[in-house]
Amino acid sequence: MPEPTKGRVVGLQERPLGRTTLRTYRTKADIDDIIPNDRQPRLGPKEDEELQRQIDDNEGLFEPLLVEPHPEISGKFRIIDGERRWANSRVLVGQGKSQYRQVPIEVTDRTLSEEDRLRVWIYIHRQRKEWDAKEKEMVAYRLIQLVGRASAANMLGITFKELDKLTEVFELSERFKGLKDDAASLTWARELLGVSKKLLTPSVIDAVVDKVARKRITNSKDLRKLRSILPDPVASSHFMTRDGDLESAMLRLRAAPQQKVKVGLVDDLDTVVESVKNVPWATLSELKNDPEFLKKIDEATKLLSSLRTTLSS
Repeated sequence: MPEPTKGRVVGLQERPLGRTTLRTYRTKADIDDIIPNDRQPRLGPKEDEELQRQIDDNEGLFEPLLVEPHPEISGKFRIIDGERRWANSRVLVGQGKSQYRQVPIEVTDRTLSEEDRLRVWIYIHRQRKEWDAKEKEMVAYRLIQLVGRASAANMLGITFKELDKLTEVFELSERFKGLKDDAASLTWARELLGVSKKLLTPSVIDAVVDKVARKRITNSKDLRKLRSILPDPVASSHFMTRDGDLESAMLRLRAAPQQKVKVGLVDDLDTVVESVKNVPWATLSELKNDPEFLKKIDEATKLLSSLRTTLSS
């Protein structure tokens, strides 16, 4: 069976993408005739086992790669959008699955300018759910490297202040290592930067990064407790020690009157104990399959453990 002719135009169509309208045609190309763009906005690893499984299950790519005629290599195409799909198809081909060697592509009728190429990529990715989850900060940071601060703000349609905020989040996220999900580091950074700038000194940031790496803090939303801890000298000082954590620091917040807190805490614990004693075992048996209830049990256990440690010290 003869291979498809490279670059054969089978009918041009107009594809409006924001302020840029492309004229494209669809065909297929050998995976080795497609070359990634080294000035692509997306950073980080491209290989993804889940995406490879999806490609394999669908017996190929459902959505063609958007490519342009390579400006320097005749007969080759350069990727505008779809580098992850290309990279993971290439992995499958490397595993001996040659049926994925021919890749569906949508080809522009010309090589784009860098500004048009970036605008098209941004427009496409803004339509996807990943944009708010993990891409906008990364893209802002990368665009500044590629085209400078003024052009980056213009392409994203945001102010310099908004651009600086996005890059600040991305730079901080790069310090959170060892998390299961790439997007999680951005979530941690966003939460931490929600704390007042006056309180968020470099040493506090260092302490948080260290405690997250050592699993002393495991939920990014718990960082909101720093808004109460950091203004308090005693609680803040304790948190900054190597063994301090959010829960034990919260226990050191100044309280007035102390005796009222003590009595109230004892009464609350008595209430919890009596409540547990009075729950029928049949009901408890049903709750063992309730993930939200089990999560609350774990949180309570952790808090009580920190309380016991504090009282023993």
